[in-house]
Amino acid sequence: MTRRASGAWAAVLALAAQAVAASPDIDAGSGYRINNYRSPVTLPVQGGRRVDLAEVDRLVAEGAALVDVMPQRGGYDPATGAWRMVDRRETIPGAVWLPEVGRGAPDARLVAYFLVQLARATHEDRTRALIFFCMADCWMSWNAVKRASALGYTRVYWFADGTDGWREADRPTVAADPPPVPALEGQ
Repeated sequence: MTRRASGAWAAVLALAAQAVAASPDIDAGSGYRINNYRSPVTLPVQGGRRVDLAEVDRLVAEGAALVDVMPQRGGYDPATGAWRMVDRRETIPGAVWLPEVGRGAPDARLVAYFLVQLARATHEDRTRALIFFCMADCWMSWNAVKRASALGYTRVYWFADGTDGWREADRPTVAADPPPVPALEGQ
């Protein structure tokens, strides 16, 4: 990287840090979006790279796992871990749907759920590509990229257009059913 490019990159990072510090929607300590998830994403994704539809196609052909993080209004039943299905979800074929894992501060069971499901999706290979998405203008997938990277996944991608962009390209969707949330040890 040239000195000039390095300086420009430092300026971008400084502006992003200022935006995080100035926003009540971003947790200053963790950098995760914690409020107003359905709004334009104004910061570069952290821990991964934004991809377009053509790159999604290429990555999936190479074996990438698709992870839909669209929330579910009903949440999950703490006793059983089953999702309370208020909203039906149509997703990209082949994707695993992990509701609520894109929250800025998910509860301990959702963090454990995220870990287990990513291990399954990647066959416990942290170098396998992961493509996170939700809908357009949704911070949930932005948060999920950041979280997966922090967990040691090295090939993390963000399909910011999500299912909205998928449908706009006249691509089919399929009904999604999320796996249940496991009980925490000791429960």
